[in-house]
Amino acid sequence: MKSRPKHDFSAIDRILLDEETIQRRVTELAARISADYAGANEDGLVLVGVLKGAFIFLADLARRLTVPHHVDFIALSSYNRGAVSTGAVRLIMDTRIPVTGRHVLIVEDIVDTGYTLEYLIRNFRARGTASLRTCVLLSKPERRKVDVPIDYLGFEIPDVWVVGYGLDFADLFRTLPYIAGLKREVYEK
Repeated sequence: MKSRPKHDFSAIDRILLDEETIQRRVTELAARISADYAGANEDGLVLVGVLKGAFIFLADLARRLTVPHHVDFIALSSYNRGAVSTGAVRLIMDTRIPVTGRHVLIVEDIVDTGYTLEYLIRNFRARGTASLRTCVLLSKPERRKVDVPIDYLGFEIPDVWVVGYGLDFADLFRTLPYIAGLKREVYEK
């Protein structure tokens, strides 16, 4: 059996958001979403988590909602050169729950350029949803290339590579309970 690579914690520059701060904000977001969807139809809300990064955020958010809801996932691929996005987005895995005529909330881990969220919004609007909103844990406004609506926002952060709470670097650090910035020399190699 092949051994798994170990986290090299020397790659972490600093903790940006500790576990308590994240959990408090997720609770606040869930309360706002629950209030906004209190009158939703009997089919409830469809939460669509963007894999892989949003899975922890989505799980914590869904457990705190007080309105009927369903959970589904979508996976996309962005064509990147290093840390630079080209803006090309490709669908890898689609949702399984039909969303036509339903209230949909896209749950995303991070928005930087905005290309991925823009693609998702266009995609879901074309499916005839009853309503479509976005819930984003982290936003990097400095990197935005296209304007996208963020209806529920966790935190704005500086332009650094972040890991933890679902976010990764080379598929490492996803399960850290906090969000940390990596040292620049790690991701600019």
